[in-house]
Amino acid sequence: MLPRTPQGDRPPVLAPPPSARPPARPQRRPRRGRRIKIALVLLLVALIGFGVHLDTNLQRTAALPAESTASSKGTNWLIVGSDSREGLTADEQDRLATGNDAGQRTDTIMLLHTGSSGSVLVSIPRDSFVPIAGHGSGKINSAYSVGGPQLLVSTVEATTGLHVDHYAEIGFGGFVGAVDAVGGVDMCIPEPIKDPKAALNIKAGCQELDGATALGYVRTRATAGSDFDRVARQREFLSALISRSTSPATLLNPFRVVPLASAVTGTITIDDSDHIWNLAGLGFAMRGISGGDGIATTVPTGSTPTIGGASVVRWDKARASALFAALAVDQRPPQKALGP
Repeated sequence: MLPRTPQGDRPPVLAPPPSARPPARPQRRPRRGRRIKIALVLLLVALIGFGVHLDTNLQRTAALPAESTASSKGTNWLIVGSDSREGLTADEQDRLATGNDAGQRTDTIMLLHTGSSGSVLVSIPRDSFVPIAGHGSGKINSAYSVGGPQLLVSTVEATTGLHVDHYAEIGFGGFVGAVDAVGGVDMCIPEPIKDPKAALNIKAGCQELDGATALGYVRTRATAGSDFDRVARQREFLSALISRSTSPATLLNPFRVVPLASAVTGTITIDDSDHIWNLAGLGFAMRGISGGDGIATTVPTGSTPTIGGASVVRWDKARASALFAALAVDQRPPQKALGP
């Protein structure tokens, strides 16, 4: 008989030999992480595809003259708002009071300079009296009427001394569609304006403008400052529109960004060398101006004489030269050079 082991003093339990151990289960990679990676790749592919689609659908024209000899530092955009009725039905033309004139003119002309000194947005009054190559002197917007974008670009380069690198043009229909696509734009209106010619009847105060109201607001001249007030409103509203369009609330909302992109690419016209990423750069430069990081001004003006039976705008040569000389070397313009 074996001796009894004292209580609590039990023999040690021996581990089974390695050959007797069950095989270890292979570790599985987390499925959740793999799914997230796949989703991100698919999202990236979709974004690239959407960008290619937008770039393909942009309207293009040969806007920049090949024979340009102007030279300047930084990057310059010529932004044109035309009175084109393309894309508007007859009923829409009546509702927006755009008229049905044949031909095409420029209601808005702006020059956006970007560079190391920041962004500067300069409104050019459409009645500015300037030399137009091959057509004597006349209102700057007539350069577009008689020679299209190329003659307008050449005229702007000749009068400012700046080289225009990019061109963007949008008509009435595209403007209305872009405003409505972002859900309207908030503006503070300093005084009530009633102008049947622009289909506008707006009260003073801060409010959200839809596309039709916004179009009337940037077109009307029915204020004391007439065209000078008009270009200031155009500049202010365009900055606000771009700021709204590039905000996270718009860019991260497919129900806004897709209609916005469709409205813009379907009606905006750019130079045939420009692409969707150039427009993106334009948008973020404008957003900087609306955020107070840049300068928004008008070409300094000297007088408004009547020539040939029409009221025109003459620039203040000394101040305008100082403005454009600073931009030509990518410097911040002096305060005295800012208009009007």
